[in-house]
Amino acid sequence: MKINAFADVSLRAVMVLAAVPEGALLTTQAVADAVGTPYNHVSKALAKLRELGLIAVERGRNGGSQLTTAGRRATVGQVLRQLDSRQDPAECQSSNGDCPLITECALRHAMGRAREAFYRELDPVVISSLPHARQMAPVFGSIGLRPEFQEPAARR
Repeated sequence: MKINAFADVSLRAVMVLAAVPEGALLTTQAVADAVGTPYNHVSKALAKLRELGLIAVERGRNGGSQLTTAGRRATVGQVLRQLDSRQDPAECQSSNGDCPLITECALRHAMGRAREAFYRELDPVVISSLPHARQMAPVFGSIGLRPEFQEPAARR
C-alpha cells in the first residue's frame, strides 16, 4: 500500500515536531528544511494537522508549531485515515468516467478491506515514539538546531 505525498509530508512533520523537547516551537520553514520538502507543501500539511488538533500554532515573531497532547498520542493508522482523501482505493471513479464494472464490484470492496487492514496494522504505532537521537541529530544540525533530544518514554 502506498500513501499519498501529502500524508507522507504530514507524518514526517509530526515526527520532527515529536523530536523537539516538549514546549519548543519550530517554524514552518524549519520543519520544511528538516523534512526536505518545499515550504508551501509543509505549510498546507501543518494547517491540516492543526485542523485535526494534532499540533498547536503560535503566531508572531517567536511563534511556531508544537505537538499537542493528542499529537503526542496519535498513531500512524489514525493519522493516515484522516489524511487519506481518496474515496476509492481502486480508482473506480475517474475524470474519464466510472468503470463499467463498478456496480457490485468485489475487487473494489476487497481493496477497501485491504486498505483498512493496512491502517489497522499501523494503529499501534505511536508517531511520537518513532524519532530517535541518531536519526534526528543530523536533521537538527542541518536546520541550525541543537535541542536536547529525549528518547520517547516508550523507548526508555
